[in-house]
Amino acid sequence: MSEPHYLIDILVLLCSVVVVIPIFQRLGLGSVLGYLVAGALVGPWGLSIIDQVEEIRHISEFGVVFLLFVIGIELKPARLWVMRRAVFGLGSAQVLLTGALLSGLALAFRLDGAIALIVGFGLALSSTAFGLQILTERGELGSATGRVAIAILLLQDLAVVPLLALVSLLARDSALVEGIEVAVLETLVVLAIVVLVGRFLLSPVLRLVATARNSEVFTAAAVLLVLGTAWLMAEVGLSMALGAFLAGLMLAESHYRHQIIADIQPFRGVLLGLFFMAVGMSVDFGLLGERGLLVAALVVGLLAVKAALLWGLCRLWGERRGVAARVALLLSQSGEFGFVLFGFAVASGIMTGELFVLLTLVVALTMATTPLLARLGQHLERRLKGEPEPHPPTAAGKDHHRGQVIVAGFGRVGHRVAKVLEAAQVPYLGLERDPDRVARARAQGFNVFYGDASRADVLKAAGADRARILVLTLDQVEPASRLVHILRAHYPQTPIYARACNLKHRQQLRKAGVTDAISETLEASLQLGGAVLQAWGLPSDEVNHLIEESRRDYYGRG
Repeated sequence: MSEPHYLIDILVLLCSVVVVIPIFQRLGLGSVLGYLVAGALVGPWGLSIIDQVEEIRHISEFGVVFLLFVIGIELKPARLWVMRRAVFGLGSAQVLLTGALLSGLALAFRLDGAIALIVGFGLALSSTAFGLQILTERGELGSATGRVAIAILLLQDLAVVPLLALVSLLARDSALVEGIEVAVLETLVVLAIVVLVGRFLLSPVLRLVATARNSEVFTAAAVLLVLGTAWLMAEVGLSMALGAFLAGLMLAESHYRHQIIADIQPFRGVLLGLFFMAVGMSVDFGLLGERGLLVAALVVGLLAVKAALLWGLCRLWGERRGVAARVALLLSQSGEFGFVLFGFAVASGIMTGELFVLLTLVVALTMATTPLLARLGQHLERRLKGEPEPHPPTAAGKDHHRGQVIVAGFGRVGHRVAKVLEAAQVPYLGLERDPDRVARARAQGFNVFYGDASRADVLKAAGADRARILVLTLDQVEPASRLVHILRAHYPQTPIYARACNLKHRQQLRKAGVTDAISETLEASLQLGGAVLQAWGLPSDEVNHLIEESRRDYYGRG
């Protein structure tokens, strides 16, 4: 395509996103389905405005790479341990049993063994984006339904990595057994090298980059880390997504993680949206017209099989009937990772394009049913609500950030605020953009991470949307005021306490929306004045009274 044509394609994609996505979100259908519909509208089977689908798909695959990186960096071993029974028990059972049954059904349709394995386990995975979005919109992430659904989705996210590796192994040889020992050994050696390099070199390199105090350079380093590891894995025959997942996993406990997540999120959001649009462009709606009965039978059969297995497994694990019904219907669809797995299988030469088109259509249609099935599950749970709760929700079902205080800025003021919070045993998380300060504070045992606290996206990555209180200790007047405006727009109910340099700065912060702002010049002068009055010989009660009067008068003007 010529450059003007590229520009037209970009404009068309942007326009379709701006128009379609808000409509789908307002209807409660979710952004993922909106991206699929937007892609279908502008693609070859819609208005035929864009026909170079392959080129767009190649670029959009980086969205999946960044998505796997974010999953890896947010996956802490401690979180897995708390949820280990539900994740590794119920989650593993769901993936293995559903994958095995669907693979058997695929064999009954006379598919090759390797293809049937990929199809079965690809369809066994549910949509993390759909499931979590519906739970978030309804405020049910901490409910019994949310707890079970998150556990299953978490294991499914983990299962993506070995499934992608399985496709890589199958692509090397049409037989699963022949030569697999060498392939597995080579894979393990490469993985060991990547893990060792990441464990001993990543933090020193990131600290060196952070000392430059240039946000653009740090962002470039984060992107280089993701794409570099992805390229390395691709060079040895594995998937780029696997490399990105490992890169994220190696940084899961790093104190640079929040800043990296904030820097990566824009790339992930844009490219992943483009990926879903590319999938929408690939949906052959002509096939729906030609083989509508087959497609409808596959969609209904897939939803029925997954829902039945999910309901039975949830009941086996002791969940109430209502919770089991809601989880079964919420996760009965196939998900976005099916697109990834099937697309990778096509690129690897294992799966034919015709089968990929059929599977893409089936997965997209099952995803489209999710909002309706989720509402049906909610109705069924209300009908069955009279059942007693078999066991109380575990800590895994609760938001582990709820009640936490976020201290934005960890200089002298932030350091002292953290000391007071620690003395009162109040959980907190500190953010500081000076890597030397972060290193010193962490050496002293403070829970502080590297990150630009003047950026709302960094605060969000640190859990600002789930924090109980936000404390801003930034000493720059304008950045602090801008940040308060942004935070108040996103978190209108969250109390925000801020450090003010003087009365004018306090007035600006109050106007921006802080709950309260404390003037450092006033407090220092009051303490100094009080010490002088006591040295002069005034009684302590009189000194405290004068200080309180001065404080009330000062803050009364602000």
